[in-house]
Amino acid sequence: MYQKILNVLQDFFGISRKEARGALMMMVFCTILIWTPFVFRRWVLPFVPPSTHPPEMQVLDSIAALLEKQQALNYKSKRGPVSFDKTPMAPERIKLVDFDPNVATERELTGVGIPAFIAKRIERFRSKGGKFRRREDLLKIYDFPADLYARLERHIVITLETAGEIRKENVSKVNSHGFASKQTDNKRVFDINQCDTTALIRLKGIGSKLAQRILKFRDGLGGFHSTDQFAEVYGLDSLALSELRQYAKVNSPVKKININEATVAELSQHSYLKNRKLVQILINYRNEHGPFRSLEELRKVKAVDETTIQKIGPYLSF
Repeated sequence: MYQKILNVLQDFFGISRKEARGALMMMVFCTILIWTPFVFRRWVLPFVPPSTHPPEMQVLDSIAALLEKQQALNYKSKRGPVSFDKTPMAPERIKLVDFDPNVATERELTGVGIPAFIAKRIERFRSKGGKFRRREDLLKIYDFPADLYARLERHIVITLETAGEIRKENVSKVNSHGFASKQTDNKRVFDINQCDTTALIRLKGIGSKLAQRILKFRDGLGGFHSTDQFAEVYGLDSLALSELRQYAKVNSPVKKININEATVAELSQHSYLKNRKLVQILINYRNEHGPFRSLEELRKVKAVDETTIQKIGPYLSF
């Protein structure tokens, strides 16, 4: 049972055997921690004799209440005002005036009724080189309310100066052969098997931690052979997947493993072969029946299902 749980954790998270043991221990510890208060109240506390000094218990209760109150005050003072307030401005503070989303400040954006967290997203979008070419482009900002856009539509003005800058920017992106370059908002097409985190964090929905996770999964595979494999990376949402499929291309070959020469340790390092029992079965079959000559011979090993063969096939050489 213990080994099966470790195998499930390895396959699901794409981690090593040692990391799977640590994750399992952490899960067990958290489960015990969560259930301890319930067990204490249900089966331990009823058998504890009542205190013979009620006044002392009252003093302790009052001290605990004071400590909790002090802790709450300290937390509020350290936390400070919440900057990403999703509540809209009060109607009396909203003044509908014409504004250009390419140049308006955060204060001007919130002044027309745009929530503060949306205004900050607009500012981040512009700081990365983004431009609003039409009024409808505001709806491309994540979570921008459609009803708010309907109220603001006639007040959105793309000024002539901004439109001229955008046209100049588009002209500058045409190369000497007359073809537009594949660059949009500081993002360009790149080889997923050769890139580093710098190229990944330029994409929407991908931060530094997620970029490192993508590269770790890629290195464990030996490289991506298809963009469909992006969906196997844990934690990628639809926005990040869409960005990866648009800009991350598979232009380099994968690193292959010679199944007839690799050891158990070498095969087990691959992300699709974390199950050491399965790897040992493959090695034993190879030693008994001779080297594998194709994937068809690999299918003769009953312990290997078709899904695993389809996934590992592009990474094997014979």
